Amino acid sequence: MSIFRTFILSFFFISASIAFGQKKTVTSETKINFSENLQKHNTSEIHHTEKFKSKETLSLSIVLTILVFILFFFFYQNNKLKQTIKRKDTKQKILLNVINAGIDSQEIEHKKIASFLHDNINSLLSSVGLHLNVYTTQNNIKSEEIRKAKAILEEAHDLLRDMSHDLVPTLLVRFGLIYALEDLCERISNSSLKFKFSSTISTEKRYSEKFEMKLYFIITELFNNIIKHSDAKKAHITLSEKQNQFTIMIHDNGIGFKTEKLKEVEGFGLNRIRARIKKYKGSITINSKPNEGTSIKIQVPIPH
Repeated sequence: MSIFRTFILSFFFISASIAFGQKKTVTSETKINFSENLQKHNTSEIHHTEKFKSKETLSLSIVLTILVFILFFFFYQNNKLKQTIKRKDTKQKILLNVINAGIDSQEIEHKKIASFLHDNINSLLSSVGLHLNVYTTQNNIKSEEIRKAKAILEEAHDLLRDMSHDLVPTLLVRFGLIYALEDLCERISNSSLKFKFSSTISTEKRYSEKFEMKLYFIITELFNNIIKHSDAKKAHITLSEKQNQFTIMIHDNGIGFKTEKLKEVEGFGLNRIRARIKKYKGSITINSKPNEGTSIKIQVPIPH
């Protein structure tokens, strides 16, 4: 009986040991499987993270490449625009220099011709007239042919004097810009068009001869435009000087034009005026409306 009990106990002990060993094996296998699954999951996560980082890097590279391309494009266009503007400015400067050189040489020639006409031809004609008068008086000669000859000499003298005055006005040289412009307004005014003159500058004020001549010819060209194109009845010029700036205001009550079409109506005369003003670092502003006349403002620094 005791042997049988011993056998039973031994059987249960062995069975328990086997069961415990199997349970331990299963637990160990479970742990191993869990570790393997965890490792696989971590590997997958790492792979996924690396893949995501690769995509981010690629996307960032593409964005940077696009940004660099855009910046390069804008830099290229800006540089191209600067070169275009520079070429345009260079062409404009060359054109202005050519125009101003032509104007300067023309004014020099005008002065030479005017001086030659006044000092030589007119003097000769006056001398001929004087000798003729002395001869006819001394010999008491009354001839129709001599009378006609005297009249022709006087007419030639007057024509040459007017021509000389148009080239370089005597009043401008002798008495200055303000006096010459006041006289000009009186001379060109007529029953159809009245030029009014006003100035806050004394008529005795003088500037450099070159400065006065350029301003005088600028104003005469503007007056010619009013006479030829404006169909105005009245025109008014105002002169003033402030803070070393010489200001000219000219207004007419003519037909006017649309300011946005100014380039269409610009002729060589206006280009010459702009060139002269720009040479002195001045400015010109033109405002006009159809049937409301035209206003022109010119400001030029006074040279010292």
